[in-house]
Amino acid sequence: MAVKHLVENVRDIALVGHRAAGKTSLADALLFDAHAVDRLGSVDDGTSVADFDEEEHKHHFSIDTHVLHADHDGKHLNILDAPGSPDFIGAALEALSAVETAVVVVSAVNGIEMNTRRMFQEATALGLSRAIVINKLDAENVDLPALVEQIQAAFGKNCVLFNVPDRTGPGMKEVHCLLDPRQILPPSLPVDVPAARSQLIEAVVEADEALLEKYLSEGQVTLAELEADITRAMDAGTLIPIFCASAKKDKGVRELLDALSRYGLSPSFSAKRLAGLQVGANGSAHQLQPTELEEFVAQVFKVVNDKFVGHLSFVRVLAGKLQHNHNVVNLRNGQTLRIGHLLEVQGKNTQQVHEAVPGDIVAIAKVEGLDIGDTIAYTASAPKVPLPHFPTPMFGVAIEPKTRGDEQKISAGLHKLASEDPTVKVAHDAQTHELVISGVSQLHLDIIRERLKARFGVDVVTKEPKIPYRETITADGAGDHKHKKQTGGRGQFAEVHLRIYPLSRDIKDQAQCEKEFANKSRFEKLRSVHYDPTYNFAFIDHIVGGTIPNNFIPAVEKGCKEMLDRGVLAGYRIQDCAVEVHFGKYHDVDSSEAAFKTAARQAFKKAFLSARPSLLEPIVKLEITVPTKYTGAVLGDLPTKRAQVENQDSLPGDVTVIYARAPLSEVARYAAQLGGMTQGQGSYAMELSHYEMVPAVVQQQIVSKAQLKDVEEE
Repeated sequence: MAVKHLVENVRDIALVGHRAAGKTSLADALLFDAHAVDRLGSVDDGTSVADFDEEEHKHHFSIDTHVLHADHDGKHLNILDAPGSPDFIGAALEALSAVETAVVVVSAVNGIEMNTRRMFQEATALGLSRAIVINKLDAENVDLPALVEQIQAAFGKNCVLFNVPDRTGPGMKEVHCLLDPRQILPPSLPVDVPAARSQLIEAVVEADEALLEKYLSEGQVTLAELEADITRAMDAGTLIPIFCASAKKDKGVRELLDALSRYGLSPSFSAKRLAGLQVGANGSAHQLQPTELEEFVAQVFKVVNDKFVGHLSFVRVLAGKLQHNHNVVNLRNGQTLRIGHLLEVQGKNTQQVHEAVPGDIVAIAKVEGLDIGDTIAYTASAPKVPLPHFPTPMFGVAIEPKTRGDEQKISAGLHKLASEDPTVKVAHDAQTHELVISGVSQLHLDIIRERLKARFGVDVVTKEPKIPYRETITADGAGDHKHKKQTGGRGQFAEVHLRIYPLSRDIKDQAQCEKEFANKSRFEKLRSVHYDPTYNFAFIDHIVGGTIPNNFIPAVEKGCKEMLDRGVLAGYRIQDCAVEVHFGKYHDVDSSEAAFKTAARQAFKKAFLSARPSLLEPIVKLEITVPTKYTGAVLGDLPTKRAQVENQDSLPGDVTVIYARAPLSEVARYAAQLGGMTQGQGSYAMELSHYEMVPAVVQQQIVSKAQLKDVEEE
């Protein structure tokens, strides 16, 4: 059983940054220097403690966030090694949601790259303290002052050197701390030492008015005063220390470990970040205090379906104490779960623990029913923590098994993989009967496909899925249908008259629908209204005089709602409309629920087609990062994709970021096109923005291809 950690001695840290910056090598070196492992692991030879997954060995980069821990100088460090490829952004955002400090790793060779910038921005938005590690300083031709300048231009002047190497390049042997104003440093250091030291001291004292005043009046402060203020400065964001290192040569790693242990934020600082975020059962705000005496609350930030250990849910304890063999409540659905085994995780190895306190990161073994973002507590009235934000996956493929009969295995496997990754979505298209998986990129989905085969033994073939268009109406309409069949014995009879109306997208719930649309001032004889927020659809019962008996009204509603998934124009989901049933006819013997459902479907279809129907298409936000010399080519190409360029920024390192919005159908396969235009140097991020009307010409093409079948159920 592991030793219990006092809250003030815990440090929760995420290593983030761009791919190939050396985050995993740094994690291995931190474990080695803290004597948490006996030998220095290596990504290259497959001995890394962090990257242990088969796919990670095969591809030589991290795919998941890996949970590690080490004890150093009386402090317990939980280290989350996050993937750096933008394709696995979901796993990196999971890591940030569970820590107080983001350590952004920058490659001295490549400088600030796309995901370096993204991770720094995400950490800032979450209110985390940030530190920067310039790794690979043992490489040839490294210009450290230029790198620092680039970092300050991108992330602000508060990014200041905390230590410097004796030299850059293969001869690098050690790093020297700039903190002590009295320390005499060798003249050969590759930076202007007095200037760098002044920047560091000013960043530290800025967080403390009294210390700042003393520094300005006396021109100096003591080392003890500086050290006492570093944690506060990191919390306030006035100090973002830059550490120098070569992880593979284990240079500068011990100094980083010392600094994180000594000055890193403890979980007690999470109170500020969580202020006002938690909501109790009665809707009131509740301030969680990260102490053992508080009621227990934790959040699930990662889920793994391990071949050997089974289902693991990784939780970060926010308040109170979690004990094994104890019941907890999942505040998402009110379900009570029994926590049997708690595990402290070191890469692929686990050790059982009996309790966890604020700041601890542990895995709950073999408990189904916990999803990423779930809040667990001992009582249903405990405050609920908001869900972490993840980008909407927009890159989709339709998949089917190569082998007949594997449909069940493929579905079960995909849903398990989707539960592990918040940027994977699995959907079944009711119209085409396609199983569609959506992810961040082609590489992301390739990895999902590999894991399906490796873990569940399912080979799949993929094809282009349909773009998720939507159907709606732009005017009022009406339609009716008489369903009459006589087949010997009891017949079928039902007649339904409907009116259809556009429904504002601003409506979000039943109460708002009744107040702003479905009320007595508009529908004088209104009997009831049912609002469905999934489709932004309202069904209005306006029958007068019993022309349709009450017991058949639910069948009419059901028939209408069946058409919402089927679509009328081109087989896409219908949204933003209201249907009023106002008249009908029935037969005492031949009328049935099935007959009224069929009549309602056909009446709905006629009403929909009479109401100037239109297709809506998904519009995505694009953030395209390219070397400046390719900006013209990219800007020239975007209008051919019906894209609207909204802004562009010039960044240090001769890089331009272009912000645009474009229809998903035009940029669904943009990766290959951008690579061709920029010789593989361009990258982009894509996220759903909204839906808007499809141009008439495009709509005509889509509708003509659809060839919908008109099926009437008997």
